[in-house]
Amino acid sequence: MARRAISGLRTIVTGASSGIGRAMVIELNCRGAKVIAMGRRADRLQSLTAEVAMPGHYCFLAGDVTRREDRSAALELAQREFGGLDCLVNNAGIGALGPFDAADESRLRHVMEVNFFAPAEFIREALPLLKTGHQPIIVNIGSVLGHRAMPEKSEYCASKFALHGFSDALRAELDPQSIDVLLVSPSTTATEFFDVAPGQSTKPHGRYGAMPAETVARHAVAAIAAGRHEIILSLGGTLLVWLDRLCPPLANWLIARWG
Repeated sequence: MARRAISGLRTIVTGASSGIGRAMVIELNCRGAKVIAMGRRADRLQSLTAEVAMPGHYCFLAGDVTRREDRSAALELAQREFGGLDCLVNNAGIGALGPFDAADESRLRHVMEVNFFAPAEFIREALPLLKTGHQPIIVNIGSVLGHRAMPEKSEYCASKFALHGFSDALRAELDPQSIDVLLVSPSTTATEFFDVAPGQSTKPHGRYGAMPAETVARHAVAAIAAGRHEIILSLGGTLLVWLDRLCPPLANWLIARWG
């Protein structure tokens, strides 16, 4: 665990077209980082040029994080424009709503591909650059639902549990090489999650009390600077995690009835 300066931090942020990814790009750039924004919507990435504080420290790449060719292109861009890579932020993700038995195999595989396999493979491909970086760090944007699962989000929870476990294992594995791994676990965030998630839930999933994406980004960047290993970004999320750890039967009972 090492403190690091954000200024000059050479960074790739995936899922930067909207939500937490977009806010992360703006926050990092505002603090002097050199950022490559990767996302599928080129027009939104282009518009970020006018929003960042330091346009000279901003590049973007329109691409799909599940495509090896697009991930390679982002790494090549980091090498060409910034001379290397210090930070990889795996933020791109998708949700899915509704009972598990109302969906099909393709939905499960797609969620796992975007939320787990793509970031895992991006890390594998980025490691040669990160090993030569300055105080390198991998940032995985997980979820409180990667600590305690909820009904009718089974595929999403499975993918975030996988990312959580992978992050913990990788952190220990990369420690001898001085590469940090930070897991960021937000609760409900004011993003497009519920608008674009496939499926139809039978339960109300309101956005009351949702944390602004900018707040998530600010805490995440502060955690990068501080060399933190994990942050849970809401009081409710923290209480849920501790309830599950201290009294799993009670957590199961409560969530089965009101989750």
